[in-house]
Amino acid sequence: MTESAVSFSGLSYAYHPGKWLFRNYSASVAKGNILAVLGPNGRGKTTLLKLLLGALKPTTGCLSINGSVAFVPQLFHVSFDYSVLDMVLMGRARKIGLFSQPTRSDEEAAIVALDRFGMAEFAGRPFHELSGGERQLVIFARTLMSEADVLILDEPTSALDLKNQSIVLDWIARLSRADGLTIILTTHHPHHALAVADEVLLMMGGSQYSCGNAAHVLTEVNLAALYGVPLRRVLFEHDGRRIETLAPVLPMIDREDTGRPTAGQIL
Repeated sequence: MTESAVSFSGLSYAYHPGKWLFRNYSASVAKGNILAVLGPNGRGKTTLLKLLLGALKPTTGCLSINGSVAFVPQLFHVSFDYSVLDMVLMGRARKIGLFSQPTRSDEEAAIVALDRFGMAEFAGRPFHELSGGERQLVIFARTLMSEADVLILDEPTSALDLKNQSIVLDWIARLSRADGLTIILTTHHPHHALAVADEVLLMMGGSQYSCGNAAHVLTEVNLAALYGVPLRRVLFEHDGRRIETLAPVLPMIDREDTGRPTAGQIL
């Protein structure tokens, strides 16, 4: 039987007594798997991450994490003009100690980590000068330096263009498959979840949720109930491969007629 890396049972949270943000959620994530958490704003995705990180305590229920955790927030800002190398070395903080300096071997390991993501040439550059996609890859390198077992990502593709979204999703999959990292990520993109996640948690609100195998949970019916708009699963071929994705059904402007939206069409 596969060992669980993250699990919670009967997990509930209320910021005010009796006003449940979510209630009696249960899930188990196997080591090396990816769990995608989806839901509209206000359903408790960020609160769930805070519970997993230990920043909040459950109102009821219990949770367990087997191993050390690294967290990548949605928007990563730094207060000082750190270099890319310094940012990666910060991943070693727990091992280096509070008043110690990184060793030569630490710096060499940081360069190796950066090189894996194609970022070694940026080691001396200021972190704040990088693009959003480049910053995300640097943070992944820092995560490897931390030697964490569980990686928690808050909307990792937020504010990235399509090319960088693809690059980041590819690396998320690699960190799971090649490095055995257990990954929990939040996202507003069901098609991203279908592309990389093993399991999915849909936060419907209150005690309503759906959790399980991504292909089974990400149905048109479940997603329409979650977001209040219809979505379609689309199957097509690309480079000789059969690929399935999800697309929202949105109004299309009829530019040759009145300019008003026509019936929904898949975009």
